[in-house]
Amino acid sequence: MAEVRVGEAVAELPRDAWNALVADGSPFLEWDFLASLEESGCLGRESGWLPRPVTLHDDAGRMVGAAPLYLKGHSEGEFVFDWGWADAAERAGIRYYPKLLVGVPFSPVSGARFLTAPEFSRKERKEAIATLGEALVSLCRENELSGVHVNFCQPDELGVLQKSEFVARVGMQYHWVNEGYADFDAYLARFRSKRRNQIRRELRGVAEAGIEVRVAVGDEIDEAWFEPMFEFYRANVDRHHWGRRYLNREFFELLRQRFRDRLCFAVALENGEPIAGALNVQKGDALYGRYWGCTREVRYLHFVVCYYEAIRHCIDHGISRFEPGAGGDYKQLRGFDATPTLSAHFLADARLAEAVGRYLDQERHEYADAVRHLRRNSALKPGNPGP
Repeated sequence: MAEVRVGEAVAELPRDAWNALVADGSPFLEWDFLASLEESGCLGRESGWLPRPVTLHDDAGRMVGAAPLYLKGHSEGEFVFDWGWADAAERAGIRYYPKLLVGVPFSPVSGARFLTAPEFSRKERKEAIATLGEALVSLCRENELSGVHVNFCQPDELGVLQKSEFVARVGMQYHWVNEGYADFDAYLARFRSKRRNQIRRELRGVAEAGIEVRVAVGDEIDEAWFEPMFEFYRANVDRHHWGRRYLNREFFELLRQRFRDRLCFAVALENGEPIAGALNVQKGDALYGRYWGCTREVRYLHFVVCYYEAIRHCIDHGISRFEPGAGGDYKQLRGFDATPTLSAHFLADARLAEAVGRYLDQERHEYADAVRHLRRNSALKPGNPGP
């Protein structure tokens, strides 16, 4: 009979066993990424992200399932916003925090949230998801917590959880898809002339400012770029009143040591010196945009470093999709199309659950309409990208 265990850190679990469950899945679920967040001090009681990874073991004691679970003391760094729910709970005299969250800290990237053994059949995976989901609800009830939230999950996970007491939530991001473009010019040809000329104007403006942008992956990344990349991240966070320094220098150093083969840096150089950069993560057929910043403002530089050079990299290396992160309607103007994201939510209090359920019913319809509208009005012309 399968056994569910609750741990105190991903870093305390066997690296190879955890990564075997991740397999070809999201790089942000890999042991190296999650353990680095813990060991650098970005996660813990003080940050309000207390790791409590849940694992599933077969009769022989082998780890055959897992979920990155956190006990949360707030709703920051999640990107599936439930502050309105917390306010409603407070007004009703319901304690909302702490709560349980299954997800990747500070990373609005979809992927499996219930890891299962690669050899599992579809039926076995569904059974494992159900077992882990039931365990999460039990943990919630036994510890008198407000709920369990599974953010940026996969459709098969949502389907299983909805058969229990979880309700679905739909969000939206802008993703780029490689339609077999021969080169960057073939991609630009998909735009109507006005938008295509604007993109070329932005690229030209950065070049005429004397800025060179270089993209490097893994061991090709210049050692001298790692410290500036942290400074870019810090500068960007500090520039916005809502910014939070979730990450520290030690985390960036651990990425350099442990996660370098997944990193893809786009760095803007002025007279050979880095003035801006984007830290991307690459795995399999996907590129993920994560952290951007600059120490000198140059018009259009953000678009060139974060989007155009990343798209060029994807085309040149046959990468199928690019997920630049949350937010930013301006992404649609640059060829990113609306894509739904999914999450699942269990709320222990029946009154709160009913109110949130009504809200989510309406929200799902609104997002479905928005995605359809945005796709109909894509910046890209329909048609074959050509050779």
